Amino acid sequence: MPAADPPEGEWPLGLFQGFGIELEYMLVRSESLDVFPAADRLLEAAAGRPASDVEMGDAEWSNELALHVVEFKTAGPAPALAPLPGLFQEQVRHANALLAPLGGRLMPTGMHPWMDPLRETRLWPDACGPIYSAFDRLFGCSGHGWSNVQSMHINLPFHDDREFGRLHAAIRLLLPLLPALAASSPLVEGHGTGSLDSRLTFYGGNCARVPSITGRVVPEGVWTRRDYEEGLLGGIYRDLAPLDPEGVLRHEWVNARGAIARFDRGAIEIRVLDVQECPLADLAVAHLIVEVLRALVEERWLDLEAQRAWEVDPLARIYRTVVRDAERARVEDPRYLEAMGLEGARPVSAGEVWASLAERTAPAGRAADPAMGRALRRILERGCLSRRILEALGPSSPPERQREVYEDLCDCLAVGRLFEAP
Repeated sequence: MPAADPPEGEWPLGLFQGFGIELEYMLVRSESLDVFPAADRLLEAAAGRPASDVEMGDAEWSNELALHVVEFKTAGPAPALAPLPGLFQEQVRHANALLAPLGGRLMPTGMHPWMDPLRETRLWPDACGPIYSAFDRLFGCSGHGWSNVQSMHINLPFHDDREFGRLHAAIRLLLPLLPALAASSPLVEGHGTGSLDSRLTFYGGNCARVPSITGRVVPEGVWTRRDYEEGLLGGIYRDLAPLDPEGVLRHEWVNARGAIARFDRGAIEIRVLDVQECPLADLAVAHLIVEVLRALVEERWLDLEAQRAWEVDPLARIYRTVVRDAERARVEDPRYLEAMGLEGARPVSAGEVWASLAERTAPAGRAADPAMGRALRRILERGCLSRRILEALGPSSPPERQREVYEDLCDCLAVGRLFEAP
């Protein structure tokens, strides 16, 4: 989706010299927890006038496609991750204070658990109207993969083609494992789907009318800006042209792979992470991902040529398994395990791979706030948020129990507390 460019001069940076974080949350009604299409009213209350973007010091608020979703993001690249849980928690506190008189509050997780999008979706009516209208005309945005999605995006900078190629190689290699840490969407319309990351299940089929937009979610191996724009993006634009003759969607953000190049800001944006129960958990996940990517870029276990040699198919197979089973997904490809530094290892779970990676790159949350380290250990020991939600719901998961669990999740977000299954 479109996003405002960062202030002049802030991008590009070099590898790991800055971090752009975006967190999306649902607006829900305080009493029922049903979706509350009032993002326009929230942003107006924050800005003191009708607005689609609001500057809040080191953070910014903005609208999304659906009127019940708001996004908080860093105002340009942040130099470190450690202060960001506090920054984002303050945005949550402020937004909840503004929503309370309206009868609303914020809810976390990657999908609303009982929303009926065909009946309840209301799209943002004003800013970016032509763009959102084009998406809706071509793909029908009143569906789960479009209007019922909340994610964390991580933007990591690169300075030139050399750095882009190294970072892109590392991200596409690690991307299949990311849902094992971040899956938080086990329910759709009040029922379990059999997939721990239902958001990504829908995400992969959003643009089925123009398959090249999403591809296999795992990006193809492209290592220079010229090849990316002429090859990957050029193919998308050609496929879109008969359906979008005015070129409304002819921009790099139309690419819907799980990680996309944003040459307009000198960064790669990672998109396959469900939002967690509170910013502390999100930033703990981001910290581990950054540390592992740093190790891959440094060729700690696999040289750059070998990283680039990976085709999409084997990575996509691992990704699909992890989307379904999260941290319990079996990783059986010995080449992939070796690429993650597990030489000679037998097949293991994705959670075991992450535990090993954490021990080698971010033990006890090294270089992060101690609270982030504790949050990371909790995720690695207890499983992804989807797993903990399902444990709390129990086998029958009646509607009243769903409401109790998701009210607790709203409370976790409000105060910055990790969610615990009883």
